Amino acid sequence: MKEVKNPKRPLIWYYGIVLVVLFLFNLFITPLLSNYQIKKVPYGTFMQMTNDKQIGDVNIEDNQIIFTDKDKKTVYKTGVMNDPGLTDRLYNSGANFAAEIETKQSPLMNALLSFGLPLVIFIALGQYLNRRLMKQLGGKDSMQFPGGGAGIGGGLGGLGKSNAKVYVQSTNGIHFKDVAGEDEAKESLAEIVDYLHNPAKYSEAGAAMPKGLLLVGPPGTGKTMLAKAVAGEANVPFFSISGSEFVEMFVGMGASKVRDLFKQAKEKAPCIVFIDEIDTIGKKRDGQINGNDEREQTLNQLLTEMDGFEGNNGVIILAATNRPESLDPALTRPGRFDRRVPVELPDLKGREDILRVHAKKIKVGDDVDFHVIARMASGTSGAELANIINEAALRAVRNNRTIVCQADLEESIEVVIAGYQKKNAIMTDKEKLVVAYHEVGHALVAAMQSHSAPVQKITIIPRTSGALGYTMQVEQNDKTLLTKEELENKIATFTGGRAAEEVVFNEITTGASNDIEQATKIARAMITRYGMNDDFDMVAFETVTNQYLGGDTSLACSANTQKEIDRKVIDLVKTQHEKARQILIDNRKLLDEIAQFLYEKETITGDEFMKIVEGKMDGKGVEKEKMDGKEVEDGKGVEIPVEGGATA
Repeated sequence: MKEVKNPKRPLIWYYGIVLVVLFLFNLFITPLLSNYQIKKVPYGTFMQMTNDKQIGDVNIEDNQIIFTDKDKKTVYKTGVMNDPGLTDRLYNSGANFAAEIETKQSPLMNALLSFGLPLVIFIALGQYLNRRLMKQLGGKDSMQFPGGGAGIGGGLGGLGKSNAKVYVQSTNGIHFKDVAGEDEAKESLAEIVDYLHNPAKYSEAGAAMPKGLLLVGPPGTGKTMLAKAVAGEANVPFFSISGSEFVEMFVGMGASKVRDLFKQAKEKAPCIVFIDEIDTIGKKRDGQINGNDEREQTLNQLLTEMDGFEGNNGVIILAATNRPESLDPALTRPGRFDRRVPVELPDLKGREDILRVHAKKIKVGDDVDFHVIARMASGTSGAELANIINEAALRAVRNNRTIVCQADLEESIEVVIAGYQKKNAIMTDKEKLVVAYHEVGHALVAAMQSHSAPVQKITIIPRTSGALGYTMQVEQNDKTLLTKEELENKIATFTGGRAAEEVVFNEITTGASNDIEQATKIARAMITRYGMNDDFDMVAFETVTNQYLGGDTSLACSANTQKEIDRKVIDLVKTQHEKARQILIDNRKLLDEIAQFLYEKETITGDEFMKIVEGKMDGKGVEKEKMDGKEVEDGKGVEIPVEGGATA
C-alpha cells in the first residue's frame, strides 16, 4: 500500500539545535566581541611608555603583555620579547603588577551580547518552527509558547500526536483474493467493506454495523494481512497503528494520542482504524495501587472514544491480538468490540489454497501436488506455509535449478519443522544403530495398533533442531476429535523408541527425552482436562491459559488430589509403555529387519516400511513380489513431527 508518512522529527529536536548554537556562540563569539576595546601596539611603544612612567597596570603573560596607561582609560596589548631588565624598569617606573586586567565595555553592549542576541535568535527560530508546525497540522490553531514554539496542544516533540499510518488506495495492494484459508474471517470483513460502500441498504433494514471487530488467533495466521486486505478492498481512509505506539514515558501522552487518532478518523469518516496487538493497552484493570497509570488512562480514553457520549459514527475499529483472555471486559463488551473474528490455523483445503497463493511467486514444476504437501503440513500456520514455499525455492537454487519440484517442497517441510540436515554430524556405529532401533520402535508400535496414523517417513539423519532422527506420521484426514483409544495409542507410540532400546540393548539412553515429555503431556491432559478417568469422572482440574501462545496450563485442586493425579499419570504412561514393549517383543524379528534396513539406508519412506511389514519386501530392500497395483496412500499431516532423537 502507498503510505502517507507524517514528518518524523519532533519539535524538541529543533530546540536542541538552538541550545547547541547558543552554547557555541557563548564559547567562541562572545570572547571575540568582548575584546573589541583592546588596542594593539608595538613593543617599542610599550618600552617608551615604560621609560616615560606612563604605565598604570601591567600583566605579563607567556605570549603577550597587557597594560594600561596611568589613567587606566585605555587597555593596550603587545607581544613578548627577550628583555631581561623589563621587570626592574617597570618597577622603577611605578607600574602596578596586576594578576588580571579587566576590559571595559558599556552596559548596553554587555546586555546585548549576553541576553539580547541569544533572545533574538531563539525567537526567530521559534517563529520559523511554529509556521512549519502549523503547516503539518493543516493550519489548525495550537497553543503557543512566548517564544513562538508550539506547546503541548500543538504536540511538543510529537508526544501528543498519533503515529498512525494512513494507507490510501493502491493498485498493487493486498486484496481478499490474496488471502486464502480464512473464508469465515473474510466473510465477516467483507460485510464491513460492503457497509462502507453501500450504507443505505443496511440503514433501510434498520441494521447497524459493529463498532469494532476483534481478530483473534495464533501468531502467523494472517490477522494483520486480513486488515491490509480490508484496506485494499475499501475505498475509504485506513489508519494503522500498533498498541505499543500509545505507550509513552509521560503519563497522559497515550490518552492524548488516542484522542488525536479518533479526531483525525472522525474528520475523514467513513474510515477504518486498525490497532495491532491491542492487548498492549487493553489488559484488564486490576485495581492495584502500583498499577500502570499510563496504560489505564490510555485504555479509559479508548473506551470513551469507542462508546462515549459523542460516539464515533462512520469509524469502524479493527483490532488484532493473540491474547484475547487478557483484554478488559469493558473493551470486549457489545457496543465496543461487538464481533470477535477467529483466525485459526487453516484446515486441509485452507493449507492447499495458501500454498497455491504463495506458489505464484515461484516457478513450480509439473510434478508438484499441493494436496499432498498440504496433507504433510498439518498444523502449520499461513506464515509457516509461506516459509515452506520459500525454503523450497532456496533448495532449488542451491541445486542450480530455477524450477521447484515435489522433492523440494517435501524437504522444505522437514526443514521448517525439524531444521536442516546436519550432514557433518559424526555418530559412532553404536549410536547410529541405537537411533535406528529407536525410530523403528516408534514406527512399528504405530503400525501394529489400530486407530494410529500411518507412517510417512523414518530417518536417522540428524537435524539442526537437535533431533538425531525422527518418525513422521500422518493422518488420513484432519481430525477434530480424538478418542480415548487414539490418545492411548499416541502415548504407546511415543514410548516405542525407549521400549526398543530396552528390548534390544537392555539399556536406555537420553534420546527419549522429547518422547517422555510428549507422552506425559497427553496423559496429564486425559486425566485433568478430558475426563478420561473413571475415578475422577467429568471433573476438570486444569485450565488452559494463553491458548494461542503455547497453551500454558494451571492446576486448581488440593494437594491430595494432585498427588492422586500424578499417580494416575504414571500408571497410564507405564501401562502404555508395557504395551509397546510387548508389541516389539512379539515382532522382534521384524524390528531387527527394518532397523538393519534403516541403518544401511538412513532414510526409508512409508511405502518401503509398509512393504517390509506386510512381507512384500525383505530387509535389504528387495521386493518379494510386485504390489497388486494399490499403493500405500501418502499421509497428509505431520502428526508427530519429531519423535525420539532429542538429546537430554
